[in-house]
Formats: sequence, C-alpha cells, structure tokens
Amino acid sequence: MVMFYRVDYSLFNAEGEVVDSSEGGSALAFIEGDETMMPGLEKAVAGRAEGDEFKVTIEPGEAYGFQQRSLIRTVSFETIEANVEDLQPGMIFQVGSGTDAEVVRVVEVEDEGITIDGNHPLAGVTFHFELRIVEARQASTDELELLAITRADAAKR
Repeated sequence: MVMFYRVDYSLFNAEGEVVDSSEGGSALAFIEGDETMMPGLEKAVAGRAEGDEFKVTIEPGEAYGFQQRSLIRTVSFETIEANVEDLQPGMIFQVGSGTDAEVVRVVEVEDEGITIDGNHPLAGVTFHFELRIVEARQASTDELELLAITRADAAKR
C-alpha cells in the first residue's frame, strides 16, 4: 500500500530560529516513493498517522547530500552562455546542454575565469523539523496513475 501524506512543518536553523514554515501556506504533500521529498523526511513520516506531531533532524546524507569539491571549479568566460556584462557572485546559470546540462552558481569572477559551484545550494545542510501529519491515507488510483505517467516521462528523457 502506497501512502499519500500532507504534512505541516516548521524548519529551524542550528540556533533554533524558524527559517521556513507551512504556517499560513500549504502543507507539504507527497506520495511515498515519488522522489519529490528529501529521503530523510519521507522516512521520518513513513508509518505515521494523521495528528502525529514530532521533531526530526535530517543529516545531509538523507537530504541534499554533502558538498563535493569536484563540483566547484574555474571555467572560461565562454563556458557561461549568457549576455551578462557584469557577472557577480551568486548568479545562477545553466552550463552545457541536454543530458550534460548543469545548473551552477557563480562563486568568484577573476581575470582567468569564473569559479562555479554545481553543488545543490542546500548540500551539507542539516535540517531540524517540527512536523504534524495533516493527512495520511492510501494513495488513490488516480494519484498512482499520475505518478506512473510522470516516471515514464522522466525515463524517456
């Protein structure tokens, strides 16, 4: 039985300050195994029932991974295919094309090239959540069919 979950959340930084929350917005909604949720969060919710409230800490290996030094590199200006006169650290670009396309963030701009970082912006981050299960039920046939279509489309790419 594949489950559908809706989860209210508050996300805290290491100092205990709220940095994101579903309060006043939409709860997280996902189907077990649909790969839209970080693995650690999906594992924390699995088997829970409507109304359950709990805290969970999710380490980088169960979230967006660890920083990989190999994804930080210096490239020539020609690698960034954009008409940007004044490249600045923090700008986001796509380099490459097709299956070789990669989204990168500009880290530093120097005379010899541009240092880019292909790591996910949240790589290396530990997440501290307070969660409340708003809905936990078996996924409907329609939801499972949509999931199958989405996976089939992704496999074709």
